Amino acid sequence: MAPLEHSPDSVIIADNVRKIREGIRQAALRVGRDPSTVKLVAATKTVALQQLIEAYVAGVRIFGENRLQEAQEKIPAIGPRQGLAWHFIGRMQRRKLKDIVGKFSLLHSVESVEQARSIQAIAETLGVQQEILLEVNVAGEDSKGGFALQHMPGALKQIGQLPHVVIRGLMTLPPFRDDPEDARAYFSELRRLRDDLAQESMSQGGVRELSMGMSHDYRVAIEEGATMVRIGTAIFGNRR
Repeated sequence: MAPLEHSPDSVIIADNVRKIREGIRQAALRVGRDPSTVKLVAATKTVALQQLIEAYVAGVRIFGENRLQEAQEKIPAIGPRQGLAWHFIGRMQRRKLKDIVGKFSLLHSVESVEQARSIQAIAETLGVQQEILLEVNVAGEDSKGGFALQHMPGALKQIGQLPHVVIRGLMTLPPFRDDPEDARAYFSELRRLRDDLAQESMSQGGVRELSMGMSHDYRVAIEEGATMVRIGTAIFGNRR
């Protein structure tokens, strides 16, 4: 990897990553968790390539992209780097699935059995197994996709039978509130659901991961069991 010329922005990003790591550590320790069980996913929507490189140099190893077109530009531009993984964290349109499946190590936002079956068909053609998270609409918001809580056991059973789809866990995006504490109940509900589903052992991959929490509420999410936090603004600053 070519040496990086450090700019004021790179110093800011490195400092932000350190602060996030410390926030993760403190939140985990407050509830008796091992901080190493929480993965930092840097949300890269509209983030410039140079900033991604600076985040990588600062120790970030998972980038999460919302927009396929951006990912198609960034992934080859940044190239393969040791330990670097790409997750797709945005909503997935059916017509774009063929360009998503097999290109990302984890898909965070599978929102229906039908979508999982489409992923299965593409993954089978490619000869790969695609790891996924199931998005749960814990708050029951009409504006968001995802599974309703009561539909999860049946959905998990159906998707768990797809040989080229591996369920790794659950994801949620609670209603935004200024006070992070307002999200606690939603995070807690997702953790209880994960625990109930894991006991039933209906998934061949194991329902372990909980992707929940963003820049303003990730500490609360970790206290409630998050194993992945999706952080954008707190690393890269406000974006368009």
